[in-house]
Amino acid sequence: MDLKDQLKNLFPDHEESESFQDTEDGSNELWLQDDPLICKYEKRKGKPITIIEGYTGADDDFKMLSRDLKTTLGVGGSFKKEKIIIQGDYRDRIMEMLKAKGFKVKRVGG
Repeated sequence: MDLKDQLKNLFPDHEESESFQDTEDGSNELWLQDDPLICKYEKRKGKPITIIEGYTGADDDFKMLSRDLKTTLGVGGSFKKEKIIIQGDYRDRIMEMLKAKGFKVKRVGG
């Protein structure tokens, strides 16, 4: 018995709303844009970071993308001022992941 069956037993009158359901592949749909995302490398205080910027969709979608990238890579990072900041130099892996999700990515610097 999985969690959905248990919830149906507890709340038999509840109907699932479509806004919170995941897509078939298990991830929520993100808005894809025509302009490429910019993936660049910097050093701040002597430590390497990867910055992704240029997303024109909703902030919630960009935050969700940030969370997915950080958990998949197993690294820390943050979302500030419409930029995703990932600790470390992961440009190649991030670009592959974003292309797999359907984004166009442009590598800047180095």
